[in-house]
Amino acid sequence: MRLKFTLTQKRSMLGLLFIAPWLIGFIFLFAGPLAQSISFSFNKLTVSPSGYELHNVGWSNFTDALFVDANFNRILTESILGMIVDVPLILFFSLFSAVLLNQKFRGRGIARAIFFLPVILASGAVAAAESSGLINLVGNAEVAEQLGQASSQFNIRSMVMILFEAGFPISFIDYIVEAVMRIYEIISNSGVQILIFLAALQSVPGSMYEVAKIEGATAYETFWKVTFPMVSPLILTNIIYTIIDSFSDSPVTKMIYETAFKTQNFGLSAAMAWLYTIIVSILLLVMGYIVSRKTFYHN
Repeated sequence: MRLKFTLTQKRSMLGLLFIAPWLIGFIFLFAGPLAQSISFSFNKLTVSPSGYELHNVGWSNFTDALFVDANFNRILTESILGMIVDVPLILFFSLFSAVLLNQKFRGRGIARAIFFLPVILASGAVAAAESSGLINLVGNAEVAEQLGQASSQFNIRSMVMILFEAGFPISFIDYIVEAVMRIYEIISNSGVQILIFLAALQSVPGSMYEVAKIEGATAYETFWKVTFPMVSPLILTNIIYTIIDSFSDSPVTKMIYETAFKTQNFGLSAAMAWLYTIIVSILLLVMGYIVSRKTFYHN
């Protein structure tokens, strides 16, 4: 007898099939170390001839991380504040770039590759290939020095005066100035988000733009009434991705690594990691709840 599945069941099975590689990898590769890290966070680990021994210390590692360690709270706070500043800038630049790259013009494929190039460079693949001898990158120190001097000559004062005379508040001016000074970092962290927004823009039905044009909508109105609502689900996706990506290689992560493998304090390192995970999870839940209330889902 042939089984018949409803459309909802077929979609559920397709969803399970989609996450199956990650689920299998998590169960067989990450579930064990995850449980082990929980155990380490409540114990003091000492190396012994037979391996290691655990001595239960209760919540001592957590209290040491929060109230005894001189740097953890400061570095954690700075990372969170930096993330709050970076996420809106990265999302704005990604959406702006995706809208431009979605237009029809000569060399569009090359332009898309250029915007995604910083992601490849930042991934460490190029550095790993160079260190292994697969490629040989030779830089000119004089050219780099000249470029650095040219970039340092950017007159930030004139931009501040223009924005101030235009009536913008000081807090907004400081935000824009910081964004301009960190433009390379923003671009290098926006490659994946641009691709996600491009996929969202290409999935918008062309008939909706035709209807908007027939109704006499301007380009500005079309963007806010058609484009932005249709890509809003991917805005939530990019927010979650950007938050996680900003914490993946942060100073807090480096501090946790050094605590474990340089000072050999694995219990304190595990406690820091779990405190870090809990804070990131709370941020994701709060941002997801706020943004999902304004998200528009077509059909």
